[in-house]
Amino acid sequence: MLTLLYSTTVFLAREAFRRACLSGSTRRNWTKTINLLWLTVPLGVFWSLFLGWVWLQLLEVPDPDVVPHYEFGVIAFGLSAVVELLGEPFWVLAQAHLFVRLKVIAESLSIFSKCLLTVILVALLPHWGLYIFSLAQLLYTSVLVLCYVIYFMKFLGSPEATKKSFPVSRMTALLPSLDGDWTFVNWNEAKLTWSFFKQSFLKQILTEGERYVMTFLNVLNFGDQGIYDIVNNLGSLVARFVFLPIEESFYVFFAKILERGKDIKLQKQDDIGMAATVLESLLKLVLLIGLTITVFGYAYSHLALDVYGGPMLSSGTGPSLLRCYSLYVLLLAVNGVTECFTFAAMCKEEVDRFNFVMLALSFMFLCISYFLTHWKGSVGFIFANCFNMGIRIAHSVHYIYNYFKESTYRPLMGLLFSPLLIFVYILSGIITSFSEVFLCCDEGWLARLIHITVGSLCLTATLITVFFTETKLIYFVRIQLLSQYHGKEN
Repeated sequence: MLTLLYSTTVFLAREAFRRACLSGSTRRNWTKTINLLWLTVPLGVFWSLFLGWVWLQLLEVPDPDVVPHYEFGVIAFGLSAVVELLGEPFWVLAQAHLFVRLKVIAESLSIFSKCLLTVILVALLPHWGLYIFSLAQLLYTSVLVLCYVIYFMKFLGSPEATKKSFPVSRMTALLPSLDGDWTFVNWNEAKLTWSFFKQSFLKQILTEGERYVMTFLNVLNFGDQGIYDIVNNLGSLVARFVFLPIEESFYVFFAKILERGKDIKLQKQDDIGMAATVLESLLKLVLLIGLTITVFGYAYSHLALDVYGGPMLSSGTGPSLLRCYSLYVLLLAVNGVTECFTFAAMCKEEVDRFNFVMLALSFMFLCISYFLTHWKGSVGFIFANCFNMGIRIAHSVHYIYNYFKESTYRPLMGLLFSPLLIFVYILSGIITSFSEVFLCCDEGWLARLIHITVGSLCLTATLITVFFTETKLIYFVRIQLLSQYHGKEN
């Protein structure tokens, strides 16, 4: 519940600003853009206070004897959201100028600090309960913001910044200030932000809808919610650490080379060709990753939960949840790339029209989540999410098809594989499923090791097939993706 409070506050306060301020060229009036980004802080304070009141006054509060210090947890998680928003101008500048290494190091250090503090306090002061996780969350956001601030303190004004013609030369320029024409923000960016802001409510419902249904309607008890959260966090690791960075990075890429609302024939054809090539390769890449997780996740969900949490997780609904989640990851992967292109190419009017689509979809999703949960329990949430992602993918695919239909480019071909690769995936799924039936997970560790070996051999055969059948994708990953992550960062 507390992580939902934190994620909702942060998402509603900054999502629209990020999308609007990362659109278009980096050659902009950064003073006005930075001013606009600082508005996320008061907005975050508002959402933190409002949602904190909702969590404490309107929702069911856990028994203090079972979950002590809940009120402190609500305050701390709301405060951590506001702290994270203090680094928003730094984050957007870094993202717009492809400071990939900075982002990786900052997030790694903050996660490490959070985990280290949690382990120390759990070992020394286990009776602190929610105090531990609240303090760890505050440390996480503080370290994250400090990493960006310290980096820019050293980078701004350096010879490297001068060489790159960085648009900001001193730290004071990262504070709110009036420009020469006495206007505080760029009104075109502000209007686009408002369009994305209306959309952010609906997107948050579609992203975290099942958690809101669980939290507000109490369709699952706290025990079932705990198992669902564990499986959800375990299953979403790839989405957070692989798909999300790809989506964020290439949203910036598409937003830079495409002109919003401009007909494809009137844009630079070299840029259109590059966008089509990158989109096709990205679709194939995430589809391969997602399909691999789906095929092998089905046969290894039980084993993964048994190793991770023991019989408590693997004997109940956990394996079924994780198997369904592996299918959801596949849809999540495709949706991330298709939507990052769609939102980068849409003009303001198209974004406003899409808001109505998302409004209808949000209502349908909440209704389906409620009824499927009563029918299938926690598995129903994942089925509802799959339905949600399927509809969103269909909309984005339709938009991409129409966008490129008057050109010679067909980036949606990235959703097609060679027949040989499809056959290898099917065969691997059948072999690993039989291996699970006969070897996992009550036959001892030797049988488990054999089961893992069977999966490793099937995975190796799949990767070899990918290497020989998807040569264009291999070239893209080796030349384009890896060069972006290693060659463009200082």
